[in-house]
Amino acid sequence: MHTHPRASRIVAVTLAAFLIAGCSAVDRVKNLGEQPRLSAIDNPTTQPGYKPVNMPMPEPIPVAYSPNSLWRNGSRAFFKDQRAHQVGDILTVKVNITDKAAIDNETKRSRESKEDIGADSMFGWKKFPVAKTGVPGRLITADSSSSSDGKGSVNRSEALKTNVAAVVTQVLVNGNLVIEGKQEIRVNYEIRELVVGGIVRPEDIESDNTLESSKIAQARIAYGGRGQITDVQQPRYGQQVLDVILPW
Repeated sequence: MHTHPRASRIVAVTLAAFLIAGCSAVDRVKNLGEQPRLSAIDNPTTQPGYKPVNMPMPEPIPVAYSPNSLWRNGSRAFFKDQRAHQVGDILTVKVNITDKAAIDNETKRSRESKEDIGADSMFGWKKFPVAKTGVPGRLITADSSSSSDGKGSVNRSEALKTNVAAVVTQVLVNGNLVIEGKQEIRVNYEIRELVVGGIVRPEDIESDNTLESSKIAQARIAYGGRGQITDVQQPRYGQQVLDVILPW
């Protein structure tokens, strides 16, 4: 008996989903009445999804030291700079996102055409010599019309304002810093997670070792949660599987 490859894939996906749902259900049953556990503090560079940033960089300029001089070429300040500048340093990222968008578009189009081709006489004849019939007054008559009406609107408002400490995980050749920070806050039986990452210029770090989130290049900011409230807001695993499998 030959099994269709598509059917085999659907069965495999369904079984995998039920296995994952079963493991998750076991964990939830095991933690009944318990608060959700905080994640352990780990080295970000050892995480499975971590990848060093590789971007086009200019040629490195060697640092030149002048004998008997207190000033070093390329230094940002005469006294020691307390701002983050090397791997392992910590800086505070001020996340301030206020995003509003309101778009309302409407497009209408209408077209109507009519073609009418006729002949009162042909080669001087009012009637055909053979058939002795009159020349038709109208040879071709065609009418066409089309219309379309499209409407669309977007009304979005998002706001997020908080602070999170980030760690410098990499220093690029041109001196830019790659940062990554994660914050977890547990309130009763709900954990809120805030993840910040990206590339920053040392010049954008303020004197109090803080940085505006708007100055982060390739910024990755995620704010979410997990716990009892989040579980209730999510659809059941069976419904999620059916949403993937069912074509209607």
